Amino acid sequence: MTETKITEQDLKELRAAYDENPTNAILERTVTQNGIGNVSYDETATEKLNPVFSVEVKTGKVSNQKQSGRCWMFALLNTLKHQFGAKYNVKDFELSQNYLFFWDKIERANIFYDRIINTANKPLDDRTVQYFLEVGPGADGGQWAMAVSLVQKYGVVPTTAFSETNVSESTGDLKSILNYKLRSDAFKLRNMVNDGVSEEDIHDAREQMLAEVYKIAAYSLGVPPKTFDFEYRDDNDNYHIDRDLTPKAFYEKYLSDADLDDYVVLSNSPDKEYDKMYRLSAQENVVDGRKIEFLNLPMEDLKNAAIAQLKDGQAVWFANDIARQSDRKKGFLAENLYHYDELFDVDLSMSKKERLQYHEACVSHATALTGVDLVDDKPTKWKVENSWGSKNGVNGYFIMDDGWMNEYVYEIVINKKYLSNDKTALLSQSPVELAPWDSLE
Repeated sequence: MTETKITEQDLKELRAAYDENPTNAILERTVTQNGIGNVSYDETATEKLNPVFSVEVKTGKVSNQKQSGRCWMFALLNTLKHQFGAKYNVKDFELSQNYLFFWDKIERANIFYDRIINTANKPLDDRTVQYFLEVGPGADGGQWAMAVSLVQKYGVVPTTAFSETNVSESTGDLKSILNYKLRSDAFKLRNMVNDGVSEEDIHDAREQMLAEVYKIAAYSLGVPPKTFDFEYRDDNDNYHIDRDLTPKAFYEKYLSDADLDDYVVLSNSPDKEYDKMYRLSAQENVVDGRKIEFLNLPMEDLKNAAIAQLKDGQAVWFANDIARQSDRKKGFLAENLYHYDELFDVDLSMSKKERLQYHEACVSHATALTGVDLVDDKPTKWKVENSWGSKNGVNGYFIMDDGWMNEYVYEIVINKKYLSNDKTALLSQSPVELAPWDSLE
């Protein structure tokens, strides 16, 4: 392989080329004193991002995931709580994110042990084995289907029945210790399998390991309730109480109007063929739970389905790369908010497909669409309910221009009834299995 060494002459030429343009010295002073983001920020990109929308879902106060990566479950619970609020006249109702988080720690460890045992005959540097170890078995992040699996197996509870803890609001230490614990367990399990230890002894060791994970989660997050009393006042100050509910009974009684089996994930991943079903089984967190599947479609199909669902008064879970072209404090998501290419006079052009192929794009966040502004039946901007608290954006809500949606939104969750017949027919396909490290992971 040919390698190119930087010589002293190369360095002289680089400096001479830089010094040749006097504008470089001006920009150097400007950027070093003010920062790249401030200098490249384009105020005109936000002029049309006023917080008024022709179609809006009724919502209340935003939630706050704080220092955790639980956006995927916050986004699902936010869509559920809006449906509860509309039906029972409770505007600022909150479902416990900590409850689902606890069970995700247990289920994620359980399926991790299976994956380690099932791949123990592969070399340690096998790419799949390395993926399971590297991504962080104790990580916070996840997919919509993962949250659905937890809800369908364990139900849900209001925050009054299982509140946040110091650890659930700042998960760094828990994530680190679980990563260490599970990787240590992986080392032991692989050795047991390769040393020919009996399946019974491996099973017993695995059960002890899972009990230890349960203890770590319980110390950190609390032990979820088996039953609870649901007590609240609605927005007309009427008192309600429902005693001795299990989490599953609560979900089935108060939230089952939204049958989660009726919802599908539509993806816009132009590095893959459209009109095809795909599956990402390597990220599934519950054995026999909801499969992580996507119907990959052009963006126009995603937007049309989202608009139909919003018009029907339902929020839309969606996954995106929120760190791109975003102003967290003001809550602006605009396609051309920062002009890095103009500032540095470099070509940064890449299509959405190319960004996915070359690892310049990722699915980093999940939130909910709660509104859209239509002009001549075409979307111009979208209302986004984030989970970063009320101090970011407009009382916690972000405004996204339609160009940003085209470029940085990758998945939305839609009730199948909002799909056309030809798109619905595609759901019956056998999905193409994606590699664990696929761009949609």
